[in-house]
Amino acid sequence: MSKKIAVLVNEDTMQRCSCGGCLKAFMNKADSFERYGDEDIELFGFTHSGGDLEKKLASFKKNGVTTIHLSTCTRGKNDQYESIAERCAEEFDVVGYTHGGAVSKEGKVAIVLEARSEHD
Repeated sequence: MSKKIAVLVNEDTMQRCSCGGCLKAFMNKADSFERYGDEDIELFGFTHSGGDLEKKLASFKKNGVTTIHLSTCTRGKNDQYESIAERCAEEFDVVGYTHGGAVSKEGKVAIVLEARSEHD
């Protein structure tokens, strides 16, 4: 059985980005996705964190997502980065970046949180 993962991208950035960096890292199990090693992983959702986030999270939970990766651009450009990570961690494991290093060029360390509730 594969581990289901979702990626939340910064809404404003998604308006002009092809999301190639995030997808390449996922497909190659590089950068933040290296942690899965030989595990079978499935990208269940790839969307932005704007709009009705609660509805998106409910859909992820209903469909068995266990981990949410916040995109590297969310870490760098979204003032709500920490609160989005905290909200997601109420039900999911959270990895606060997708590609590049766990520490940004500006020195911001990616948040990594374990879910505060049991996975179903």
